[in-house]
Amino acid sequence: MNPTRVLYEPIEDLERMEYYQPGGYHPLGHGTYSTIWLARDERSRIYVAVKVCTADSKPPEIDVILELSKPPLLSDIGRTLIPSILNKFNIQDPNGEHICLVTKPARMSLSDAKNGSWINICQLEVARVLAAQLAIAIHYIHSRDFVHGDLRRGNILLQLRRDFDQLSTKRLYEQYGGPLLEPVNRLDGQTLPPGVPQYGVLLIWLGEASENITLPEARIIVSDFGEASSPAREMKSESHTPLSIRPPEARFEPTKPLTFSSDIWTLACTIWDIIAQKPLFEGFLTKEDDRLASRLMHLASRQDHFTEHGEPINPSRSPRRTLEDRFESNVQRPRIKEGMSPFDSSERGTLSSMLRSMLPFRPEDRPSARQVLESEWMVKWALPEYEKIRSTHKKSLRA
Repeated sequence: MNPTRVLYEPIEDLERMEYYQPGGYHPLGHGTYSTIWLARDERSRIYVAVKVCTADSKPPEIDVILELSKPPLLSDIGRTLIPSILNKFNIQDPNGEHICLVTKPARMSLSDAKNGSWINICQLEVARVLAAQLAIAIHYIHSRDFVHGDLRRGNILLQLRRDFDQLSTKRLYEQYGGPLLEPVNRLDGQTLPPGVPQYGVLLIWLGEASENITLPEARIIVSDFGEASSPAREMKSESHTPLSIRPPEARFEPTKPLTFSSDIWTLACTIWDIIAQKPLFEGFLTKEDDRLASRLMHLASRQDHFTEHGEPINPSRSPRRTLEDRFESNVQRPRIKEGMSPFDSSERGTLSSMLRSMLPFRPEDRPSARQVLESEWMVKWALPEYEKIRSTHKKSLRA
């Protein structure tokens, strides 16, 4: 640690004040490279999110989002699932020059929704819709020659209700609470430097517990393209995806460039995260090698160990905690316990088959995003459910 660095009293759930320094945050008052603020556009009378980047930096996601925002040759619904930059400007302050991006605000991430829940599951039809949109978005990103590189539920944002812009600032504060300020204090009791805010602004909660998300509210935006890359233009091999869902090639062949298939692995893990109560690969506190060895047993081929009726061929040697075991304990039982609809046998079989096809350890053995969308579960269950909310949205726009 730099002995001359100023230290501050920590404020729960807020960014570290030590980052308000030359080259750091703008002192309006969080992410690795920015703070994000809910604002009201007085001319268009809509709410926007203003992302204020750290000084003198150009986050790599700007170019990716601008590229993905270009109109495709043909109409593609995947484009609507990617953030748009509504405006871009620079501001100057004691910490340097900051790029500011204006986008549509989001209600919460899927991580927020699950963290705000006691039971950590979504309604069945909502889970289908979320999974369908996620697969459509990844197919669109891949079709534009980009690998997302950091797909996880924390980077999947739920859109705000369509009537949110109709709230006045006063009504917004009445419904969600006004800004709460916490004073910023140095540990040594000295006066704050000019680039540090006097108050930290506590986060506003616009979200809802996962089980209370309704079908019309289940509209997503895939965010955070800071780890995205284009295989045709650059060779990127380093992965910052959480270890529990990191593709195995990033672990076993860390110098091998990541590909579209790497996104397919994390797509499968994230779809599981949506439908299940617990992650597919657990073991946060275990050794990484033990966790990876455990994966091999979890994903053992069904036909090698089970009859066509799902009974172990050799119970004494059947693999520990197969995908089917986890489906029963983390998907079906929690739903039944909470009085929610479980997956019926036919849907469960096609969903398990799709997920298993996406999780081979060899990247070349995984399907493309288009093939995932063409899988039986997507075609029969997930995509038709998504089409319902799309049709309803189109009707409301015409009304």
